[in-house]
Amino acid sequence: MTNTLSTTFDPAQIEARWYSHWEENGCFRPERPEAEPFTIVNPPPNVTGSLHIGHALDNTLQDIIVRYERLRGKDALWVVGMDHAGIATQMVVERQLEAKQDKRTNYSREEFIEKVWEWKAESGGAITRQLRRLGCSMDWSREQFTMDDHFVRAVTKTFVDMYNAGLIYRDKRLVNWDPKLKTAISDLEVEQQTIPGGFWHFKYPLEDGVTLDSGADYIEVATTRPETMLADMAVAVHPTDERYRSVIGKHVILPITGRRIPIVADEHADPELGSGAVKITPGHDFNDFEVGKRAGIAPADMLNMLDAEANVCQTADGLVPEEFLGLHRFRRDELNGAREAVVARMKADGLLIPHVAKTKKGEDIEHDAEPRQIATPFGDRGGVVIEPWLTDQWYVDAEKLAQKPIEAVRSGEVEIVPKTWEKTFFNWMENIQPWCVSRQLWWGHRIPAWYGPEGRVIVAEDAEAAQSLAGPGVALVQDEDVLDTWFSSALWPFATLGWPEKTDLLEKHYPNNLLISGFDILFFWDARMLMAGYFNTGSKPWEKLYLHGLVRAEDGSKMSKSKGNVVDPLTLVDKYGADALRFFMAAMESQGRDIKMDKSRVEGYRNFATKLWNAVRFCQTNGIGASESIAAPDAKLAVNSWIIGEVIETKAEIEKALADLRFDAAASAIYHFVWDRFCDWYLELIKPVFAEKPSPLEGRGLGEGNGEASPGRPLAPTPSPEGEGEWSPAAETRAVAGWAIDQILVMLHPFMPFVTEELWHAQAQFQGGERPYELMLAAWPDPQAEVDADAVAAIDWVIALTTATRAAKNELGIAPGAKLEAWLPAPSPLAARVVDRSAAAIERLARLTPLHLGEDAPAGPVMQIAAGEDAVIIPLEGIVDVDAEKARLTKAMEASQKEFGSLDKRLSNPAFVEKAKPEAVEKAKADAAFHASEIDRLRHALARLG
Repeated sequence: MTNTLSTTFDPAQIEARWYSHWEENGCFRPERPEAEPFTIVNPPPNVTGSLHIGHALDNTLQDIIVRYERLRGKDALWVVGMDHAGIATQMVVERQLEAKQDKRTNYSREEFIEKVWEWKAESGGAITRQLRRLGCSMDWSREQFTMDDHFVRAVTKTFVDMYNAGLIYRDKRLVNWDPKLKTAISDLEVEQQTIPGGFWHFKYPLEDGVTLDSGADYIEVATTRPETMLADMAVAVHPTDERYRSVIGKHVILPITGRRIPIVADEHADPELGSGAVKITPGHDFNDFEVGKRAGIAPADMLNMLDAEANVCQTADGLVPEEFLGLHRFRRDELNGAREAVVARMKADGLLIPHVAKTKKGEDIEHDAEPRQIATPFGDRGGVVIEPWLTDQWYVDAEKLAQKPIEAVRSGEVEIVPKTWEKTFFNWMENIQPWCVSRQLWWGHRIPAWYGPEGRVIVAEDAEAAQSLAGPGVALVQDEDVLDTWFSSALWPFATLGWPEKTDLLEKHYPNNLLISGFDILFFWDARMLMAGYFNTGSKPWEKLYLHGLVRAEDGSKMSKSKGNVVDPLTLVDKYGADALRFFMAAMESQGRDIKMDKSRVEGYRNFATKLWNAVRFCQTNGIGASESIAAPDAKLAVNSWIIGEVIETKAEIEKALADLRFDAAASAIYHFVWDRFCDWYLELIKPVFAEKPSPLEGRGLGEGNGEASPGRPLAPTPSPEGEGEWSPAAETRAVAGWAIDQILVMLHPFMPFVTEELWHAQAQFQGGERPYELMLAAWPDPQAEVDADAVAAIDWVIALTTATRAAKNELGIAPGAKLEAWLPAPSPLAARVVDRSAAAIERLARLTPLHLGEDAPAGPVMQIAAGEDAVIIPLEGIVDVDAEKARLTKAMEASQKEFGSLDKRLSNPAFVEKAKPEAVEKAKADAAFHASEIDRLRHALARLG
């Protein structure tokens, strides 16, 4: 037995070796045709993407569940693949062309798409290599891509079927238009930013002979977007606003264009805001679009004043003056845009009402506009202000598709965890708008629609089918647009399994069991999968949806490149190992809460792996190797019965936590079992078993055997040499310890797969053998034993006594190794039994000797130690200067009380909490918590002294 572990734990060397082994040997999808299925799909990352901290969290949680279910013997399938990422991918390839002074429009559509495929083959999918570094046990043999032929067919069929069912239609509506990318984008891809702007007030002259009751011959309107007045089509006032009631139905003459536009009554106009009258530009504002429709303006008649690049173009009525044509909507570099030109013209014509403000000296000063902070929509990809733009697009009737998902969640057919997200889900789904699914791109799933003479539209799965429907010789042109990426990814749970074909894989693994997703894509992806799943298959896509939070910076702020607080997970893997990062993610994932990044905790979990490594090394030096039993070995020693019971209870805790998707609770259970119970206590308690001479633990120690030390089950085993066929404490302990290590490795494996796999094999190699299978294919623990309540109570009592004694010594400045005489005047039956059997162990661990049972302690200063329901009394005469110690503790407590009072006052001040930097507030809270803990600790120490 010379193949002991290296003295150094090196995560990098272990991780690269084991991942390659797993993948090359098909471990991620073992052949289990008869086993119960468990299926999960990963949110397909963009083909352009790289692993960020959110991916690390999301995929770690998925891998924990998949490895756990695989260990439980299920046919666990983790579907992996990538999304073609229409906008992002086209941007990447276009940038490459621009770097060569080239551009997309120099190529045909087919030539450009070929370049995209070339880029994917050379550079796409870097994230899949990074997921491997994280340890993700995905079924790479079936890796999917949303542009694969079978997936294209699934997307096309869905579009055609929805069209034929009346759920997809073409309509002229406002969309979020990105002038940089020159495509429509989803509402969900729009980010609201608050930027400096203005509020301009204009006079709109009433038509000849019309005046307000006040005598004014104009209506005052206010706007944050003066340039759009070139396409105004109405002025709206509230129907109950007395100032304007007499002119409802009359007209104004729009300045600059001379367009005659009506004054309409609509509740959209707020009498309390500005003048109470608002300009209506239905072709460039979502609210105005609805007002326009209510006023009887058909979308086809709404005016558009901007082209695809947001430059002013002529409106359908031809009334925009030539001087404005071609201007960009905003100022660019040194060139004024349409906004500046409109304001200048209105001012020159005397139709601008200036904003009057006071200087510091109290003097009036005029400005063209009232300064305002304006909430402005930006495209999350293009990075420019989004323009509401009137175009013809394809839409999905999301309202109808949302009905079954709403019913499913409400009835419990689909469970959302945490349940608190249900309210958000219902609110969005019950108020869902038509889903614009067309994008003005070349890369993606081309819309299967063809246009014929006289505006005829034919939707079919391919050109041949379309021609058949149109008739021979009819000229057809296919729609140039592609589908929104989220339309295709909505099919992920079933199209990846072969749908629309009725495959064996689809039959067995659909619906999926679980989806793990960030809450931020609940509506992007999760809700749309529910809609597509019910429409295409008549069934839910998965049984349960788990929504996790975001990973934030250490100060709680959102990570962003502009703030410079983004954390690269691969940097953490390089420094601390994938196991440490994974365990951090699991331990910090508490339902409904975001995670604060804390590198010191990642380092702490690397230390946890090192502690386990060293514990196994210690065991090997004492002849403890791999176990040959799934069931717990027979145990006579109480300490061995105790650790078996701890395994049983830890297993139950982990199972309950993972059933409830409480990753933090599961991680906590295995962490505390390994660190506290096994490493700190069990290994300490069994050390005497391996001493050269039989120790009290082997004789009258923490054991049960064949002697007659006390009534009931005997406690004093007779030591016998190993190898003579008789029972020995050392042989039993080696068997139990080796078994316990195996159980630890299996239970910890979902969280820390690399170090556990390495130790699993190292334990067998230590004995000169090999494991017959990898740890990731082992069986979940099945101890086939019951918790020995007597053994648990006895060991826990010794642990409680030892812990309390050590803490008391530390509080009072007594040397840790000092042996103290102690009294237990009224011992409980448990205490009497344990002290009788384990006095030597108590002396070694708690350093209490002798421990007098049933006797009163001598008079004088003492301290009390609690162990269970027992109070142990330790005289302090000659050990501690009680008066000096009381003075020291009192002084320290008063200092902490003063500091706590100051911090508490600061934190109770709203001005400090609201105005101070977040990190200053967090530090004050941490300091206050520390001093509160110190006050409590010192108060207990004083109480010990009487």
